[in-house]
Amino acid sequence: MRTKVLMVLMCLVAVASMGGLAFAEGTGAAAADETAPRNLLGFALAFGLAIAAFGGAIGQSRAISTAVDAVARQPEAGGRIQTMMLIGVVFIETLVIYMLLICFMWGGKIGGV
Repeated sequence: MRTKVLMVLMCLVAVASMGGLAFAEGTGAAAADETAPRNLLGFALAFGLAIAAFGGAIGQSRAISTAVDAVARQPEAGGRIQTMMLIGVVFIETLVIYMLLICFMWGGKIGGV
């Protein structure tokens, strides 16, 4: 349990430290190159989408696993459990779709001038 908490905290620190790179202003040679911030924005968007997809997949697998376990323990409540599980999975997937939408909206800033 303690190692899981430590791993989650390490991932959060890594994500938080990379978020500012997309909006950092360069000095010297990097300031002359206009594509550097755009490349970092692309990296940040791809990294954010990967984390959202990974988190969504973990959340959905845990929700489905718990629902199957609950139906195995109480088969007469299977219909209600399935309905609640599907609503939960839809909300989890919606967060991933929102991140994909953000990638499409901000992705236009990478290639354009």
